[in-house]
Amino acid sequence: MDIKIRLGKNVRRIRRSKDLSQEALGHLSDTNRTYISDIERGLRNPSIEVVDRIAQALGIPIGQLFENPISGSSDCDGQ
Repeated sequence: MDIKIRLGKNVRRIRRSKDLSQEALGHLSDTNRTYISDIERGLRNPSIEVVDRIAQALGIPIGQLFENPISGSSDCDGQ
């Protein structure tokens, strides 16, 4: 799986598990909501600084964003 897709799926899954909107995550990570959306859809290649801010905002170790997502999880587009 492409690393950008893996990152995006994990950001979306963890964000949803914490009941955060893309807008809320964007605010907490000092990142634009549309940029969060693009990351989740695998359309962006964020810098390590942005990935670190997202991990901190989610309260997780940065490495967790790169783990293989659980197969069969429903990570469709949208918020």
